[in-house]
Amino acid sequence: MSDKQSNIFSQIKNKTNINPNDIFKVANSVQNADFSDEATVRDLVNKLSQMANKPISKEKEDKLVQAITQNKIPKDMNTLGQSFRK
Repeated sequence: MSDKQSNIFSQIKNKTNINPNDIFKVANSVQNADFSDEATVRDLVNKLSQMANKPISKEKEDKLVQAITQNKIPKDMNTLGQSFRK
């Protein structure tokens, strides 16, 4: 891992308290995932919520699942971040 990558993961860990190895595990588990499948997406949303130790309301979960399964996820990070803060 380069110094730049290491720095990014250190920042993520400091801000979210999520272990970089956990991020890699989730990333590997979804490489071939079917994001049009509601159950798969719902499971991923719940895993990420638990990893971040940030409970997610049923309403927000439903909105995220619907957006992901219908491929309505923003492509840029700013818009995506705003979606999670709502």
